[in-house]
Amino acid sequence: MPDKPNTVLVVCTANVCRSPMGAALLEHALKAEPEPLRSLKVESAGVAAYDGDLTTQNTIRALHKVNIDVTNHRSRRLTREMIDDALAVFVMTESHLVMIEQYFSKLKTPIHLFREFLPEGENGDIPDPFGSDLRTYEACRDSMVEAIPAMIKYLRTLVEPKA
Repeated sequence: MPDKPNTVLVVCTANVCRSPMGAALLEHALKAEPEPLRSLKVESAGVAAYDGDLTTQNTIRALHKVNIDVTNHRSRRLTREMIDDALAVFVMTESHLVMIEQYFSKLKTPIHLFREFLPEGENGDIPDPFGSDLRTYEACRDSMVEAIPAMIKYLRTLVEPKA
C-alpha cells in the first residue's frame, strides 16, 4: 500500500446508479484541478451490489448529457479492503453510513455523506433513482454536481501538505 491512499471511494446500494454517477462526476471535476488532486483515482462500489451488473440506461443517459461515458462500468460489492485503501469514502445516504459501520468495525478511513460539506440544510441524502424516469436521474446527477466543489475543497485538506 502507498504511504498515502490516492483513491476516493463513492458508495451506494447496488452500484448501478448513484455511485457510478457520483464517481464519474467527481473524477471529471478532479481532472480540472491542480496536483495532487488531479491524480486522485475515483472508484465506486455498493453495500449490496452483485459483482458485474451493468449500469442502468438512465444513468448512462443522464451522464451522456454532460459528456461523461459510464457504459463500461460494472458493479462491485464493497469490501473492507476498498475502504482501508481509500483516502475518503462518500456515501449517498445516512443508511449507507450505518450499514458500513455495522459491516466493518474500527475503520480509520473517513466516511462522509456525498452532500455533507454543503451548507447546513442543503446537505442530506441523495435518493435512489432506480426504476425512475430520466428526469429523476438528471435531478440526482444535478444534486451530486452541486456537492462536488465542497467535496473537492475537503479533499484538498486531505492531500495538500499542512503549512
